Formats: sequence, structure tokens, C-alpha cells
Amino acid sequence: MKHELIQDSNKIILKNVKDFEPKDIFECGQCFRWKKEDDASYTGVAYNRLLNVKKVNNEIHFKNTNYQDFLNIWVNYFDLNTDYSLIKKRLSNEDKVMEKATSFGDGVRILRQEPWETIISFIVSANNNIPRIMKAIELMCSRFGNEVGIYNGKKHYSFPEPKVLANLKPEDLSACNMGYRGPYIIKTAKQILSNPNQIDLLQGINTDICREGLMELSGVGPKVANCIAFFAFGKLDAFPVDVWVKRLMEFFYFNEEMKPKEIEAFAKKQYGQYAGYAQQYLFYYGRELGIGKGGAKVVGYNS
Repeated sequence: MKHELIQDSNKIILKNVKDFEPKDIFECGQCFRWKKEDDASYTGVAYNRLLNVKKVNNEIHFKNTNYQDFLNIWVNYFDLNTDYSLIKKRLSNEDKVMEKATSFGDGVRILRQEPWETIISFIVSANNNIPRIMKAIELMCSRFGNEVGIYNGKKHYSFPEPKVLANLKPEDLSACNMGYRGPYIIKTAKQILSNPNQIDLLQGINTDICREGLMELSGVGPKVANCIAFFAFGKLDAFPVDVWVKRLMEFFYFNEEMKPKEIEAFAKKQYGQYAGYAQQYLFYYGRELGIGKGGAKVVGYNS
């Protein structure tokens, strides 16, 4: 898709962008390193770059970047070449649930996240909630990552590399509020180091085999594997089923308790190649409005 792009000092401005709402993107549960500033912009680190994003009228302002990085990193990261109106139209066709969910999360875009960071981040997400996940990852990055820049008076750090985490002790990560996940993180880092081609191999295979490969990593179960496959490896038909999504699917489609595998099979048939998008729209819609059994508002990805 073509966008009108303006370069202004250390800022890139995109005009007339559709289907892009920073709040929907950064608060829909897909990422954990973007924080809201007082001016309603969001600041985060990805691919060792520090960026601030704000919507101003019908423009998206990407601050603290340059033209080359924008083309080489941010166009792909924000999936700017994908027509989300088409995806929403196909998901909503004869599906009233998706019609409401895509309308609610109208500005969601799926971030194309760095695989290593995504693997560890979603290991951290197991049996956790979003504020705790964000805090734990921030602590880990500030202690074991490298400083990448300062924005609005705050230092920001890169995500720790596998060789750094592999050499830690569980108590090092306990200090970052990782709890029982610390040993999993360290072991996974060692697994990646012992097979440096593993991430590249996972990107080149189909969804089922990719998911199986991911579950060989320590601390990665079916739901976490689906999250990683979708958010980092481009497996768009992956459908993560956590407690919240299971509750929503039962509420909207089945009216009875179902097993996660049964829900996945239904999602694959119902949503096809866009199953991952459907999951994200549904999760954001249901979580924000507290829809589901008992009306409880559940925050985060729970195993």
C-alpha cells in the first residue's frame, strides 16, 4: 500500500493512514514494551531502535527515527503494506461476532515482532497479566540489555541477547519478578545458542511444524507457541487459546464448555488464513468490554 510520507527532522509523518490507532495497537495484548506518554503518544523499543508514535488528526507521527530506518524497520514492523480493511471485511462476512469485534478494534495492526524477543516475552506471559509482564520485561531489559537512547527524560534499553540470558542464574531473573519462569528463560536461551539456525528454520516451515518446533523450547506450551508463531513468525492462521479467548469463544459460538483443540479446529474452519487476526480482534474486544462468563474482566494472556 502506498502512503504519503513526509520527513521532518527526526520524524516521519504518514498522511491519510487507515486502520491505525496507537491505543488499539499497543494495548490489545500483542506487545509489552510500549508505554503511553502524557501526550497520548506511545514510546517503545523494537529491533534495537527507540521510537515514539502518535496520531495527530489523520496523520501518524513516528518520532526519533529517519527515512532509512522507517523503510527498513518500521514499515514491516507496523505491517503498513497490508490492507486491514480487506481482512476485517472477510472476517466479518456472515459473522456478527467478528463484525462487532473488528469494529471495536478498528485500528488494530499486528506488529511483526522480533522472534527472539517474542519467544521470551510470551514465556513471561504464561499465567501472568499485562502490567506484571511489562514490569518484569522492563526490569530485565534495564539490567541486562544495552541503553539505546533517552526519550522524554527516560532511558530505554535493548532486549537482552541469548548469550546474556544463557549465562544468568535463576536468582538474577527472580530479581526481575520472573518467578518460576526464570529457569525456563535461561534454558531456552541455551537452546537457541546451541542451535543458532533454529529461528531461521522455524520461519520457513508451515504453522503446525513451526508450533511443534517452538514447543521444544523450555516453557513454551501450545498457547504460547501459537502466540509466537503468529506475532513473530508470520503464521497468520495460528489461533492462540488462553483462558480469556476460550471463555469468549464458548460465550459467542458454542454456549458450552469446549477443549482448546476443539476451539482451534473451529477457528481454522471459521476464519481460515486470518485466524490469528480474528483471535486478536476477539481478545481485545472481549477483554476491554468484560464480555464472557460472569462478566469478569480478565487482563493478560493466561495459560
